[in-house]
Amino acid sequence: MADLPTHTIVFEILTTLPAKDVGRSKSVCKQWYALLSTQDFVKIHCSRSVVSSNQRVLLIDDLTCSVRPIISNNNDYGPSSTVTFPFHHQNNDVSILSHLNGLLCVCLNHTYELLLWNPTTTAFKRLSTPDSHGFYINNLDAIGLYVDADDEYKVLHIKRRSGVLGVYVYSREVDSWRNIPFITRQEYLSPHFNWSAGTFCGGTLYFTVCECWIGGTNVVICFDVNSEQFKEISFPPVPSNGMVQALACLR
Repeated sequence: MADLPTHTIVFEILTTLPAKDVGRSKSVCKQWYALLSTQDFVKIHCSRSVVSSNQRVLLIDDLTCSVRPIISNNNDYGPSSTVTFPFHHQNNDVSILSHLNGLLCVCLNHTYELLLWNPTTTAFKRLSTPDSHGFYINNLDAIGLYVDADDEYKVLHIKRRSGVLGVYVYSREVDSWRNIPFITRQEYLSPHFNWSAGTFCGGTLYFTVCECWIGGTNVVICFDVNSEQFKEISFPPVPSNGMVQALACLR
């Protein structure tokens, strides 16, 4: 090991380790900490981690939070391990809004604060600011977590407040929010429409927007994460016998 170049150790060996071991390796020296924090390392590590043997299920109930590995060859689960919340937590307090590559965007229900949380490493980041960014209201807001062409993790927050819609993007790299334009039909601002969480696939976030009564309007709103442009596409045919629930599930 002593004869191997640092670059080889970091990008050929450490990229194959579990995330928790990578986090521990950051304390080896300043050089390792810098290399393990680069976007190149994160991208390679994520690509090598997306295998069936690394899939986990996170379970949150009134009292505990636990993780169980998925055993794909016999369609079963491995033994569970308890996850300790690193932030202040109350019963029924944490809602999972979006997830990507093991990173979660969650809401603390008693304060309405948004957080980015990695249950494996226990690291978390509060997204709330003194100027009211990073606060989520259920049934009014929509959240999508994504990665852009520069491999930068971002959060899209669609907010509806008193008939006014605001769209904001949080960048983890620069640790700040900014507003982006969104031209949409006025009726989508109404609480009579339900917005789904965003589903990220192929450089696009997809939201289903469904009216709350039988025979109402249903559309899919698409957000191109690189151009930051929105567009609306038609909804699949809806059965005439009642309301439907929709989730964008894409590969």
